[in-house]
Amino acid sequence: MIEGPPDGDWHYELITPGLLQVERVIRRVHAGRTRYQYAEVIEGAAFGHSLVLDGKTQSTEADEFAYHEALVQPSMIAHPNPVDVFVAGGGEGATIRQALSHKTVERVVMVDIDEEVVDLCRQHLPNHHRGSFDDPRLTLHFADAFAYLEETDERFDVVIIDVPDPLEEGPAYLLFTREFYTLLRNRLKPGGLAVAQSGPTGPAFYEQCFSAVANTAASVFPSVILSEAFVPAFASTWGFVISSLGPDPSALSPDEVDRRISERVSGELGYLDGITLRGMTSVPKYLREAVAKESRIITRDNPLYVP
Repeated sequence: MIEGPPDGDWHYELITPGLLQVERVIRRVHAGRTRYQYAEVIEGAAFGHSLVLDGKTQSTEADEFAYHEALVQPSMIAHPNPVDVFVAGGGEGATIRQALSHKTVERVVMVDIDEEVVDLCRQHLPNHHRGSFDDPRLTLHFADAFAYLEETDERFDVVIIDVPDPLEEGPAYLLFTREFYTLLRNRLKPGGLAVAQSGPTGPAFYEQCFSAVANTAASVFPSVILSEAFVPAFASTWGFVISSLGPDPSALSPDEVDRRISERVSGELGYLDGITLRGMTSVPKYLREAVAKESRIITRDNPLYVP
């Protein structure tokens, strides 16, 4: 029986006030405050190289493919012909990598507020982005995504929101508000889809933000699809709220999903196929009931605080 923590350097992450996840650190690659947040890149014994922002793991080398495929691919596959894609956040470059894997895509606009984090990821997380920042189809802006979409008249087939959880004092909470979802709807082409990482969905965690995000999206969009995937580095299943002006990923047969992947996607997906997508969108009863009962709508004046 081990009494107290073992020797060595450890990364401690408070999942909830009652749950701590710990990983042995092989090397601390970077740690420091940017203009917007405290950013770390660590090399861990279990998950490899990881990006950690304000103490929260954003993605890890070992299982980023599960998170990023679950975030990006259902909406991209459901759209009949995704050409123009907008990405908010996604500093590691793995989100744009997944979008750019589609042969139909002609343009990806990525807007991230924190240039320092993107530079860190370009330098220290090559297995995340795999050269995607150099793809000529990418246009990269360092700006506030809300302000960018307010000022542009561009329209997109798919919008992907890959920003940190909606901490009231953090740089991203406005991207979970009804005001932002209203703006998103106006920036989508007919039949477009928008998807947002929406926090944990495990039985002990889902009340942090998932049901409120789903309820907020449903107050603006005619169709909202709930999905989740297990991400070991997050110590929970993780939720993704898909808002649609038409296509429904959950309505596709496994065979049709596999056909679209085969025809459209360059390279091989490691996590998602037709059977996986059916499972992702078959969320458990407690989660469906929580969303149905949810009354919170996140707005500028009524932000959601995630402890």
